[in-house]
Amino acid sequence: MNKQEIIENFDPNQPGMADASIFGLPFSAEESEIIVIPVPWEVTVSYGAGASQGPEAIFEASFQVDLFHQQFPELWKQGIFMADAPEHWMQKSIALKQKAQEIIRVQEEGGDLNEHPNLIDDLNEINQACHDLNQELEALVLEWQAKGKKVALIGGDHSTPLGYYQALARSHNSFGILHFDAHMDFRKAYENFTYSHASIMYNALQLPEIERIVQVGIRDFCEQEFEVVKEAGERVRIFSDADMKADRFEGKSWKTQCDEIIAALPDKVSISFDIDCLYQWYCPTTGTPVPGGLSFEEATYLLTHLANSGKEIIGFDLVEVSPGETDWDGNVGARLLFHLCGVLAKSQKIPVGEPLNFRN
Repeated sequence: MNKQEIIENFDPNQPGMADASIFGLPFSAEESEIIVIPVPWEVTVSYGAGASQGPEAIFEASFQVDLFHQQFPELWKQGIFMADAPEHWMQKSIALKQKAQEIIRVQEEGGDLNEHPNLIDDLNEINQACHDLNQELEALVLEWQAKGKKVALIGGDHSTPLGYYQALARSHNSFGILHFDAHMDFRKAYENFTYSHASIMYNALQLPEIERIVQVGIRDFCEQEFEVVKEAGERVRIFSDADMKADRFEGKSWKTQCDEIIAALPDKVSISFDIDCLYQWYCPTTGTPVPGGLSFEEATYLLTHLANSGKEIIGFDLVEVSPGETDWDGNVGARLLFHLCGVLAKSQKIPVGEPLNFRN
């Protein structure tokens, strides 16, 4: 059957197909407009754990997502396909994480890594492996882009999108990042890991193609990160949670704040969404929770507003979803992923249908 025949023979009102790809959709990779690359990696995590299992948790929860989305009712017809991650990514993550934990322990106890030659060797091995991951991911993204696909990423910890940004930088001379997070992630080689999850935006700044990083929901940062922001000048704009909440308490609307956030972005935008940007009850087992944050509805409103703004969304990553004893984190992650796919498709002029109006 061709794609149109598949659509006509598929019932989106029934539960997703158990043997299908993400969201229970019946399309192959070739028939899908959006390819999602999972990166099950969490080598340098320094607090909570489980982000490497995020892609699988999102995949499993996705079958419970209704396909008739209020904002993008025909999105499902375009096809979303979750590719397979290379097996060695997860295998290396597990092995190297054990070595990283000992490096972290020694430093947290005030030890000097230079007094532990074996740990220096392990640190070099970890930094090289993370570099290799970035190179492999960049090549994989470019391979899918060459086939005409819109490519997104789900992690994994927040170190994982760097190779994705490198690929976008190969395809676009200039773009910005709309960064949803509780943390700035501007630490330089945090805990001596060049590609730490806490260093992703510092490393992103090293790519000259990234014109500006606009951060939303920030509520935890150190002095070093504040200095990085000052030195970056116009390349970084911060909308901290405290500032946004204070303005809201004094009467500024969320729509006005969203307008200001979007105005700060360049014409081309990639979205980086760390799930801990949300209130913790949406992601109770994420790795580094911080009080405060955005509601799910605030986040999706901003994303939809961006898609309608005329800015071009060129990609997105969703990271730090960590499954717990229930499927709640994966459930929230899957629904956020579907919305992100919708805003990417709409911005890229892929037909998603007209929003449903319940107000009349």
